[in-house]
Amino acid sequence: MKPEHKKRIHDPEFERKPMTAALLCGMAGCLCFGAGDWLMLWGDPAYLGSLRWLTEGAAEIAPWRNGLAMALAFPGILLYATALFSIEKFLHREKHRRIYCCLTAAGLLPWLCLHLFYIMILYLFAWLRQNGWEQAAFPAAQALYGHLSWVVPLSEALMLPPYGYWFWAVASDKTYLPRKLAAANPLLLFMALRLLTVCLPQSSFQIAFTNGLMSESMLLWFAALLIWAQNRKRCTSQVDR
Repeated sequence: MKPEHKKRIHDPEFERKPMTAALLCGMAGCLCFGAGDWLMLWGDPAYLGSLRWLTEGAAEIAPWRNGLAMALAFPGILLYATALFSIEKFLHREKHRRIYCCLTAAGLLPWLCLHLFYIMILYLFAWLRQNGWEQAAFPAAQALYGHLSWVVPLSEALMLPPYGYWFWAVASDKTYLPRKLAAANPLLLFMALRLLTVCLPQSSFQIAFTNGLMSESMLLWFAALLIWAQNRKRCTSQVDR
């Protein structure tokens, strides 16, 4: 057996219980953010204008739903961070770990920023519609989005590099993970789920599911890592016997 293969089987860093707990924390964070994404848009998917997410359902959302969606983002980002910084142990070299952690640290704040950005617009839209300002609701929401729309590409430019780097690391065998697990990258999962939404009929489920695509992709990613880690633990136990 090659030394490298032995290292893949007997690496203590990611076979300890804290890694399992960290990945479960990450999945819980996905549920927090995902629940917020669904709370923000579940409802009548009919819309007017160029912004598909300014729907009739969004106009009828009770204020507590937007408030809860924002509140869930705070434990969500802490749980995300727990998992994202823990999985650096899958990387072989300290250099790659430092790069990944720096990219991850830079990408965490934009999660909250984007969440708040959309919730503020949706709350304004719903408040105007529900308080006698129906004619002003869409122009005001669209104007606010247009004025600060640069927040979206900037946030995504900071959020996405860690996942691109992770894909490169796994695909180029810079981790203890098998290369095939590069296919479980959240960016690839996002694209696959996005294609799935195109096939779904327009409905409350479809628009809420679409709004939560990144959270759902992250959930699948953490689940894939957890399943692999658990299987590797079982293999290690059998070898040790």
